[in-house]
Amino acid sequence: MDRSNPYEAAFEGYLKARGLCYIGVDESRRALLGQAPIKNLDFIVLGACGTHLLVDVKGRRFPGGPPGKERFVWENWSTQEDIEGLSSWSQLFGPGYLAVFAFIYKLGPTVTLQNETTDLWQWQDERYLLRAVPVADYRRAMRVRSPKWGTVGVPSAIFRTLARPFRYYTHEIGNGAGNSTNTGPDPLFGAGGEKFHGQDSDGDVPEVARLAFARLPEAFAEARSDRP
Repeated sequence: MDRSNPYEAAFEGYLKARGLCYIGVDESRRALLGQAPIKNLDFIVLGACGTHLLVDVKGRRFPGGPPGKERFVWENWSTQEDIEGLSSWSQLFGPGYLAVFAFIYKLGPTVTLQNETTDLWQWQDERYLLRAVPVADYRRAMRVRSPKWGTVGVPSAIFRTLARPFRYYTHEIGNGAGNSTNTGPDPLFGAGGEKFHGQDSDGDVPEVARLAFARLPEAFAEARSDRP
């Protein structure tokens, strides 16, 4: 994670406020899988319901676009590198872990949502909305957005059926959920959906996370041995 990134900082604040145990992954050093670099994920999160989540945070604004030309679209684009990176981490950690994109939307001042909206989060005078999609579901539905920039996205109508409040994955589903957890549209993103304290210190890292990180040296042993 990058604490200078306001979206990732807001997401970390959310995790702490919800009492969730997590590890923020250092993005300053890129890992290797074999001889190929692999994009780091942002967080490993232990859900309150026992889920083990591999999280890549995607910060977006709602609405997007310049003042006077706002686009009231829940942007969900990503890069092909992001897809490959998170998918590789999912394979490395194994079936006990669920890889998700956490889309955190910074809401504009004109956006009105009910205070009880699930995962509406206030952080440092800004409002954010958190939604998540398993990377396996995202990958099946994605379309090429820009070949030049290597970006992809999911059509809005499909994204509405895939996106769930992030809380769904930390408090509502059981561990071993598999790679697909699609249970129908989010109430906020449903039909016509354009409507308007845990710690990350080493002493508090749960055993499951320690074991997960313990597997990394073995997985990357070959890569290190091949390096000059």
